[in-house]
Amino acid sequence: QVQLVESGGGLVQAGGSLRLSCAASGSIFSINAMGWYRQAPGKQRELVAAITSGGSTNYADSVKGRFTISRDNAKNTVYLQMNSLKPEDTAVYYCAADITIATMASRDYWGQGTQVTVSS
Repeated sequence: QVQLVESGGGLVQAGGSLRLSCAASGSIFSINAMGWYRQAPGKQRELVAAITSGGSTNYADSVKGRFTISRDNAKNTVYLQMNSLKPEDTAVYYCAADITIATMASRDYWGQGTQVTVSS
């Protein structure tokens, strides 16, 4: 069984910062790509940022220069540092990871989501 547990969401004023964390636990053999998605009310879930096991990153255009994704492979944890937050960043943020478990089966796992609200 694999679990992804997110933390760090909350309410912040525009221009402020938040840091999201997502820790994976369970019968993990290896973690490949990890990423953060978000879903605002009435909108589709979208990719915010992703990072490979080797550290290569990619970002949605809307967050480039403001958000930074990183990971600690020893802790099976991925982070999202969000700076210069805007009201349009308000959404539920989900962590996702491509994980190979002890049986060598691989699939995507998702966290439960954490609310980020940016007030104007």
